[in-house]
Amino acid sequence: MSFTIYVRMKKPGKGMSRDLEPTPFVLDKKPETLRELLTGLTEVGVRDFNARKDEGQLLPFLTKEEIAGQALRGKVAFGVHGGEAAEPKKAVANTLQCFEDGIYRVFAGDEELTELEGEILWKEELVFTLVRLTMLAG
Repeated sequence: MSFTIYVRMKKPGKGMSRDLEPTPFVLDKKPETLRELLTGLTEVGVRDFNARKDEGQLLPFLTKEEIAGQALRGKVAFGVHGGEAAEPKKAVANTLQCFEDGIYRVFAGDEELTELEGEILWKEELVFTLVRLTMLAG
């Protein structure tokens, strides 16, 4: 049984104030904890990355619609071409370590999720927001 969730991904900066459209993600099951949510999202990302990494075009191009859609998500790119396949276990470990290190924060609606084993309180039309924090170098 699959379960669809909606996620907004943001990073602080000039574009932070605009409202990004939530992106649907289909997970294998409904996550009960933040750890399950992050693991499920990472597994979907790895699966999608590995599926598209070798689909490159000889002369890549983007339509106006593709550029607009990618701009709403915060990044415009031609995609991934070639390279090594991502390893799901390593990717999940990296995702969880980055959360523990404070590289990004996760919100369920307006509530920040701070504990990996913390239970997700599901509400109608819940949208998750992931905010990547940028580190200052001096």
